[in-house]
Amino acid sequence: MSNERVAYAYAKSLIGLAKERGQVEEVFQDFMHLAQMSDSNRDLKLALRNPIISSEKKLNILNALFKKRGATEATLKFFEIICRKGRENVLPEMAKAFVKLYNIENSIQVAELTTTFPIDEKLRKEFKAVISRIAEAREVQLVEKVNPELIGGYILKVNDKQLDESLSGQLKKLKSQLIQNQYVKQF
Repeated sequence: MSNERVAYAYAKSLIGLAKERGQVEEVFQDFMHLAQMSDSNRDLKLALRNPIISSEKKLNILNALFKKRGATEATLKFFEIICRKGRENVLPEMAKAFVKLYNIENSIQVAELTTTFPIDEKLRKEFKAVISRIAEAREVQLVEKVNPELIGGYILKVNDKQLDESLSGQLKKLKSQLIQNQYVKQF
């Protein structure tokens, strides 16, 4: 079974357990923290994936990281089960899958907006309103990035769709059209 499917299955069971215990928000915060840590800390990700490090040591690392910040008992027990099953290498994917499931259940749409300059509050509200209407989401979380190489315009990514309205994107399209020989029959 692929890591994505395993991660999804475990995340789905964990969200069910968190609902039972009435700790969905707390467990969400724990797994949001795990997702951020695994993205920003390469050593943690490598340690979890390293087959030489025992599952017990990996559990000790996770407990040391999460007990300090007051993680829920459900999260700590989940780590224990995952390490006992030898699936700790999939924990970063599980964290991301949990966050996605949480967002789906709470009608939260995450979108990525790349512009050439930081946008102001007015533009932010307009983008959120459009995304909310299109995705039929109650709430929109906008991840903003600045890339001056776009020259102008924006790139908006929502789920697996991308809208490239940047000047550099338009120039690339124009270049590819000009390169094609219009006078030679295409097969």
